[in-house]
Amino acid sequence: MSVESQPASVRAFRQVLLWPLRLMPVRGSEGRHAKPWQLLADMGEASPWREVVDEFTGDSGRFHERHYNEFVTFLPYVQRFLYGEGRGQQGSLATGSPMRVFRRSDVSAVRAVLRPGAPPITLDIVHVDLYFFLDLDLVLLNVEVSASDLTLAQAQELLYRFGRGYPAGWDANGHAQHCLYSAEWLDAAGQVLAQSDANQRDLFMAHVSSHRAPRIAAHWAWLLEPLVSDHSERSGPLRYRQIEYYRMPQLAFLALDNPRALSRNDVIRLGLVTGAATSSDDASLPYAEEHLADFEKRFCYDRFWSNGGAAPNTRYLCSGHSLLVLGDANSPFYVCRDRGVLAQFRHQHFLLFLIAHFQKAALLMFSDRLAEALKNLDIADAASVRRFKRTIRDSFASFLRFTHRYWFHEVSEQAQVRALFHMCANHLGLDPLYTEVKERIGEMNQYLDADSLRRQANTVVRLTVVTIFGLIGTVTTGFLGMNLLAEAEAPMNRKLLIFVTVFALTTALTIYTMVKSKRLSDFLDVLSDERASAWQKVKALGLVWRSTGD
Repeated sequence: MSVESQPASVRAFRQVLLWPLRLMPVRGSEGRHAKPWQLLADMGEASPWREVVDEFTGDSGRFHERHYNEFVTFLPYVQRFLYGEGRGQQGSLATGSPMRVFRRSDVSAVRAVLRPGAPPITLDIVHVDLYFFLDLDLVLLNVEVSASDLTLAQAQELLYRFGRGYPAGWDANGHAQHCLYSAEWLDAAGQVLAQSDANQRDLFMAHVSSHRAPRIAAHWAWLLEPLVSDHSERSGPLRYRQIEYYRMPQLAFLALDNPRALSRNDVIRLGLVTGAATSSDDASLPYAEEHLADFEKRFCYDRFWSNGGAAPNTRYLCSGHSLLVLGDANSPFYVCRDRGVLAQFRHQHFLLFLIAHFQKAALLMFSDRLAEALKNLDIADAASVRRFKRTIRDSFASFLRFTHRYWFHEVSEQAQVRALFHMCANHLGLDPLYTEVKERIGEMNQYLDADSLRRQANTVVRLTVVTIFGLIGTVTTGFLGMNLLAEAEAPMNRKLLIFVTVFALTTALTIYTMVKSKRLSDFLDVLSDERASAWQKVKALGLVWRSTGD
């Protein structure tokens, strides 16, 4: 049997899920916007999450060469986003990264059953993290699992079924479709911490019927605690909503005995994450040949797909939703976790994938916020209008901060990282999405500016009318310093009475003039029109006191 004809088995398997969720705003003391990671940290022992002190600011003994390689991969402005800034020569204080990471360590493994009757597969949990970002109501759940000695079909099915927030539907037997038949989180002793309820169809259907929102599967909801779904009946200060498709974006690392043994069908199923073929001898493509004619051009990065080099036969598959690398398990450099492809996958490739999906999630969050602001707007309610204006102004300011802090097209000058980031960004449609959201926010802000100018113009017109009519009385009574009432020598009580009376009459006349200012303004327009006849001008004066029903 030739090398190319030997079946491909997966000696080392890594899967990294990255699920963006929108956090609902929380008001802290004095009505200020509370930082979600601070709320999580303040929960103390009531929360399993602990903030991660990264290798750059913690114990220097944890800083390894792979962390150095990760750091120098990225451009300076990306470094500031990922790692913050250190202490300068002049003694300036170090500033932390706008990205905060929390980790839970009570989950050690996940036991997965792919289909009814299939044997369980136990995956080791490498880590479970939450990523928070300054000034943005977003959180990204990151779950990394590993396994060894899997069949290719098992790896394909895990990639297809594991990262789903809830079932897409059920078959005739009531079994959940497209997701794991069973999933259980295990602790270090092998005890079950939580398990999926995807096969309980009635729970999911009742939730959608009542809330018009999907129900998060029990094992994912448990993993996110104390964060709770915004549509859940449970109480909690940190609440989230789904912001993207229920399939979680993912990265995968596959070390194969013989990568060249993969058929084109196998590569397509891995790259597009379509699951395994229905039978081992099924060589048909998952989609039509016309649809897949340019698959290699659109989804493959084949710079290292050759028999030479430190890691021969290494291939990258990127569809935006997924980023997968496959290579030779017999290559020491490919499986090296300190300097090889595995180290690059867990550091550089993970971060470029995180940046791309973070940018997309942030843009979708801004779009959702605008839609909600319009939905809640009641133009007949002054309080609703004020809330709408405040929301749009806050969104505009937040979008500006996002643009200058988090939005960049290039993350690295290294050819491989640069190419993979461009592939992710293009498949996700980041540039068109950014342009669309920017235009929407700009239009909203322009509308508010135009509305403010209109209100200011109306105010100026009303004040001008009051000034014009007040000028008549002012000039008349003030001509040559004339006093209509010679009461200078009158007793104080009499002068006070006259003052109060005149003040009340003047105030009433001013208010009345303001009430009629729009009609008076129309009269002044007709009065200043040289083409209008004297009768038309008299009629315009009469319209000032005509009731609206006339």
